Amino acid sequence: MIDAYDFGRIVINEKTFTSDVIIFPDRVEADWWRKDGHVLHIEDVESIVKEKPEVLIVGTGKYGVMTVPSQTREWIESNGIELIVEPTDHACKVYNEVSKAKKVVAALHLTC
Repeated sequence: MIDAYDFGRIVINEKTFTSDVIIFPDRVEADWWRKDGHVLHIEDVESIVKEKPEVLIVGTGKYGVMTVPSQTREWIESNGIELIVEPTDHACKVYNEVSKAKKVVAALHLTC
């Protein structure tokens, strides 16, 4: 459960993180780095897709600066994964709701 989020800081299950994270059903991977900081490429989510979530929620940052190119969107969806892309504030709220009923992974950019 995401307890709180603000620019550059997220609290997950009462533990604070200050770098981008991937929230898997059974763990949190901190210090998530992407090939190109503000663009989500296929390589950036390959480990997520291997986990076969029903839903992938991408938080694009406090101000929604990170983008998800159509090629990446199509690849994720072609693997049978529902993709939700939102600014991180809203992505956190969606994660807390959707994760109650489905196998969800959230990949969250915490800053811009």
